[in-house]
Amino acid sequence: MLTEALQRMADGRGGVIGVEPGLVIAPGAAAESWTPVAELLREPYTLLDGLIDETAGRWNAPRHVGAALFWKTFAYWHTLPMALGWALDGRVPIMRRADTYFKPSDAGVTIAATRVIWDSGAGAIGDALAESQEPLVKAISARAKVGERTLWGSTAEALAHPLTAIVPGDYMKLLKEIGRPVDGLVEPTDDGYFRRTCCLWITLPDVEPCGSCCVLRPRRRPAA
Repeated sequence: MLTEALQRMADGRGGVIGVEPGLVIAPGAAAESWTPVAELLREPYTLLDGLIDETAGRWNAPRHVGAALFWKTFAYWHTLPMALGWALDGRVPIMRRADTYFKPSDAGVTIAATRVIWDSGAGAIGDALAESQEPLVKAISARAKVGERTLWGSTAEALAHPLTAIVPGDYMKLLKEIGRPVDGLVEPTDDGYFRRTCCLWITLPDVEPCGSCCVLRPRRRPAA
């Protein structure tokens, strides 16, 4: 069910999607044109630094903003299949870091794995975030001086957005069941949600804020 939904999504976007609709690529194909995600954590972090600098250069942004925007893209496409699987039929695809690959694409990056483990429940998603995303969040935060909470906000949105824009799902329930570090970083509204952290896109010159930007959140009136 999930892979069919991803294929429909790809077809509707002219093939511009940041995850392989079938999720899995053959090990031989991975060796030819894909880069192991584990390489992003290989010291002295040459690959990760290069991607951060490339993103910052593309938007003429400070390095910490480039890092936040790179992570926003990467986290979205890595997280989206898990959110959709949870909402569709409860089957959650886990792409472990050692099995996961990426390549540059028109979607920013495209992600796939040589092996997917199918699990269920929010706990499985939380474990996957800890195994695959937490080391990257810590490395990006340390190397680009951007807060971990800012980065996790993009992961939280990557759980919420697909369940409002692609497949209906109770994203607040999902975030609460996952718990830290994503719970509490998204706030529901009547017709969507707002982030409680900023992805830093708004800091670029001459851009409009994202529809979910925390700067658009209505101010709470103090209690009388």
